[in-house]
Amino acid sequence: MEIFKKQWFYTLPLIIITIFMLYGFSPGYSAILGLFSCIAVSWVRKDTAIGPKRFLEASREGTISSLKIGATVGIIGIIIGVLTFSGLVLTFADIMIELAGGSLLLTIALVALASLVLGMGVPVTAAYLITAVVAVPALTHLGVNMLAAHMIVYWLSQDSNITPPVCIAAFAGATIAKANMWKTAFTSFKFAKFLYLGPLLFGYVPGFSLNGSTTDIALSFVYILFGTFAYSWFLSLIWIGDIKRFFNKNKASN
Repeated sequence: MEIFKKQWFYTLPLIIITIFMLYGFSPGYSAILGLFSCIAVSWVRKDTAIGPKRFLEASREGTISSLKIGATVGIIGIIIGVLTFSGLVLTFADIMIELAGGSLLLTIALVALASLVLGMGVPVTAAYLITAVVAVPALTHLGVNMLAAHMIVYWLSQDSNITPPVCIAAFAGATIAKANMWKTAFTSFKFAKFLYLGPLLFGYVPGFSLNGSTTDIALSFVYILFGTFAYSWFLSLIWIGDIKRFFNKNKASN
């Protein structure tokens, strides 16, 4: 909250991009507006101001980063094209449904396993795109809403960010915080296991699959808010210390 109070304006570019996309503007147009807003926001503080030199440096770094993503997406496009035009997508979907015995729960578990393995070798975006081609038809065949099916795959594809031995986000966070990399990795693994509950909500709860009414969606939001807090609190094991203090206090008073 302290950081948010001092640097809340850095969220403006993301908010601007989101608003323009919600109003139907193209991703490219929204991104350009977000780019201009980034430059404007940088001038709030003199030490972060983006002048001509910094703009050129940022453009160079952005171009290099986009080339890596572009090459990955280009190769994925070939894979998706082969799977789609050959009809293998439906075959893989049938195999997945058959392996799961028609069970939605087991199908989601298979998708989680596939995305975890893929995420160890390719970026999260690539893992999502490849898994979505095979998994979404299987999920929709089992009655899951199309948007919810994509959200299940998207949600599970984030697993490679926080699951050892390949967890890029956890290692990056450890580097920034100057913390032990493996301890950070396993801690992130422990706290982010709510990741596996999210897809079940998308698959089974009407409010999350966007098939429910406005009330269903609002109630789902409230439940997940308190559920996430309770889940994190339980995994943190802070409650064990509270219990010990409670018994020690009663013991001392007796």
